[in-house]
This record gives sequence, structure tokens and C-alpha cells, in this order.
Amino acid sequence: MRVHIGSDHAAYELKQHLVAHLEDRGHEVVDHGPPALDPDDDYPPYVMRAATATAGDRGSLGVVLGGSGNGEAIAANKVAGVRAALAWNEDTASLGRRHNDANVVSIGARQHTLDEATRLVEVFLETEFSGDPRHQRRIDMMSAYEATGELPPLPGG
Repeated sequence: MRVHIGSDHAAYELKQHLVAHLEDRGHEVVDHGPPALDPDDDYPPYVMRAATATAGDRGSLGVVLGGSGNGEAIAANKVAGVRAALAWNEDTASLGRRHNDANVVSIGARQHTLDEATRLVEVFLETEFSGDPRHQRRIDMMSAYEATGELPPLPGG
């Protein structure tokens, strides 16, 4: 599987680790940066490139990384076609895929050990979308809003 990855300085070490780890497991990893540790860098240029590449590369998944993962999830979710899930345990990593068909996972490097963060990425990549009609219906509502700017109708309305 092709995996697009981007981070900031707070997650640079984790990104480097994950690139090697995922490549060792047969994934094709596209590293969107940063190319070197810069304590003054900003995450949006790297994260949004990884998210944009994921949205445009059907069948790929994305990994965005920062100190908490919050800003990275927000930035990735600004990209049309991206559904980024912040994962802080194995359940949230799995549910993001199973229920939300998330195509990007966001992880906070300062919140987890290398082993814990690696496991979250593995769970996310290994989990398939359930295809459950209720989950698909909800995703379709969000996609329609993204395309038209029109809010979904209220129940019974």
C-alpha cells in the first residue's frame, strides 16, 4: 500500500522511524517532509501536502504527525476528500477506518512512545472500512456538504 506521510519538528523522529518501519513491511512510503529537523518549522506545509497526495491517490492512506496531532488533523481535514482521524489508542485508530472510512490518521508524537505510535499506524493501515450503510450514509452527508456547502437536512425536516 502507498502511504503518504508528513510531520513537523515535534514528530520528526517518529516520522523517520515510521518511514523505515513501513518500508520494511512492504509499504511504498511517500515522505512529504520535513526533509530535516528544523525546530522552527510549521506543520501545515508538510501535513497538507501529505493530505492532498492521499486525497488524489485512490487506495492510498495518509499519516500526519505532530506534537499532539490536533493541529495536524485540523490541517489535513481542510483538504477536500480527506477524512483525518486523531488516534490516541487502538480503538480510535480502528474506528476511524471502520466507521468513518478515514483515509488519514493523525498521531501526537509527544503523547506516545515510538512503539505505541507505530502500533496505532499499523492498526489504522490494517483496518478496512466496514461498508455499513449507516456509516456510508453519514460519510455521504459530509461529502455532499464538502461539495455544495449545503448542510444536511435535519431528521424529519
